[in-house]
Amino acid sequence: MTDKVIENNQVTVMGEVISRFTYSHEVFGEGFYMIDVRVPRLSDSYDTIPVMISERLLDVTENYTGMLICVNGQFRSYNRHEERKNRLVLSVFAREVEFVGRLEESSKTNQIYLDGYICKEPIYRKTPLGREIADLLLAVNRPYGKSDYIPCICWGRNARFADHFRVGERCAIWGRIQSRDYMKKIDEEHVEKRVAFEVSVSKLELIGTLPGREDSLMHEDEDSLISCQPDKTVL
Repeated sequence: MTDKVIENNQVTVMGEVISRFTYSHEVFGEGFYMIDVRVPRLSDSYDTIPVMISERLLDVTENYTGMLICVNGQFRSYNRHEERKNRLVLSVFAREVEFVGRLEESSKTNQIYLDGYICKEPIYRKTPLGREIADLLLAVNRPYGKSDYIPCICWGRNARFADHFRVGERCAIWGRIQSRDYMKKIDEEHVEKRVAFEVSVSKLELIGTLPGREDSLMHEDEDSLISCQPDKTVL
């Protein structure tokens, strides 16, 4: 049962470690620590992705800054209470970690597969330049009755397709994890720079429809290939 559930949330990221370990939490005597990994994009920019690693996988007292790392695991979420409300916090939970000598141009440095359920009405919109975008929130089941809530962003034809999804329908998504800077207004005088994380969707498939809907559909968008409150969860 556990192996089947893990298959619905698969992530691989490869990049440069750009921070030292910071303590996150402990579960049954096992400590978990965070590092940031800078993952290259095709467009010569990069995403900075937080990775959670058990002290049983790596010596967390060492400094790995500047080293290249490959992480296989899951994209997970939890709620952090701040400013009188819950904030969704996302990170890659490492199951396997390997250091690599270099990143080949052909390396797939950032890929994710999710199989979950639409848990919020899609939000479809257009940018001032006319580009179509749709935001999805996907609930991905975890063992022991827990779930992760993953924000996903679709582009172009994928956005038009996703706009017709309904809450409760099952959806499979392929894409990449991306980081995005934004400014958060704290009060009338203060603004704080923050980073949001989401899945940029390259392909999606509707695999579990509600009664009265058509059969399963798959959609892939060339544009997205180029550009490439929730319930409580427990880590």
